[in-house]
Amino acid sequence: MFENLAQIEEKYSDLETKISNPEVMKDMNNWQKLVKEHSDLKPIVEKYKEYDHAKNILEEDKVMLSEKIDDDMKELLKEEISNLEEDIVKFEDELKILLLPKDPNDHKNVFLEIRAGAGGDEAGLFAGELLRMYQMFSDKQGWKTEVMEIAEQGVGGIKEAIIMIKGEGAYSKLKYESGVHRVQRVPTTESSGRIHTSAATVAVLPEADDVDVQIEQKDIRVDVFRSSGNGGQSVNTTDSAVRITHIPTGLVVSCQDEKSQLKNKDKAMKILKSRLYDLMQEEQNKDIADSRKSQVGSGDRSERIRTYNFPQGRVTDHRINLTLYRLQDFLDGNIEEMLDALITYDQTEKLKLVS
Repeated sequence: MFENLAQIEEKYSDLETKISNPEVMKDMNNWQKLVKEHSDLKPIVEKYKEYDHAKNILEEDKVMLSEKIDDDMKELLKEEISNLEEDIVKFEDELKILLLPKDPNDHKNVFLEIRAGAGGDEAGLFAGELLRMYQMFSDKQGWKTEVMEIAEQGVGGIKEAIIMIKGEGAYSKLKYESGVHRVQRVPTTESSGRIHTSAATVAVLPEADDVDVQIEQKDIRVDVFRSSGNGGQSVNTTDSAVRITHIPTGLVVSCQDEKSQLKNKDKAMKILKSRLYDLMQEEQNKDIADSRKSQVGSGDRSERIRTYNFPQGRVTDHRINLTLYRLQDFLDGNIEEMLDALITYDQTEKLKLVS
């Protein structure tokens, strides 16, 4: 895996020259691509320099150790050599991870869809808690969230919600959240104190760029209708809600959150593009068995991935068998430890495939 590191360093240096060239900057689209490529290579090059520096010092120390030196200096050199050898192994492991093929969607914004599953009103309340959890996590990351569509339940929960999360690396951190999230607790309406189990599904879709998905006008049907639910004076008085049907696939997206028909249509088109992009990727992944094996879980949204157990105050991810005993803190958006563990597990599995 390390054969091309010198070439990567040379390419990084070449990109550095190009992006600082005023002539190159005139083509803004090309310049931005070069800046992105330069940024992607930077952590690899910096780690390679640390690795290369440690190897050079190690060689120098070994040469000095073979010379006639006093015992105190010899002991110091032996200790430094031991530390450098440990560092080199660590740098090699870090470089292996940095050199793994990148998911082209990792830098993208995401559409996060939450739907109440089995469990009636309790499932709706749990879906609302998951929505709050992801919004709070996004705030802590400095990301922006925008509600694209929400259908509320009368008891304070939600039937369905779609939010857009904008921030560098949003998909890279949240992509493992797709699946069934299960909750176990005693509902406030349960007089006998029995533990109730309900569920909500989460889907995380990367935002599709225009170059990713092309939608022909002839392939869609746009219907407008009157909004229902919260929305102020314009509700039920204007045809501002929009439903877009993608005829070839049968995918349907509705948006009524905005008072403007144009804004609702724009939101619906963005969601539709991302769903079509996700569908395209699913088809591609069916033909890549090794890639599927390396993923955390199957990616199947019917798969139960996590349990939130209130009586025991724990949250358990079933894919990596990790349990955290700080449920309320987790629901307050402090989910980084779980996400980091999922990323590490995924990287470890991928390393097995290339080693």
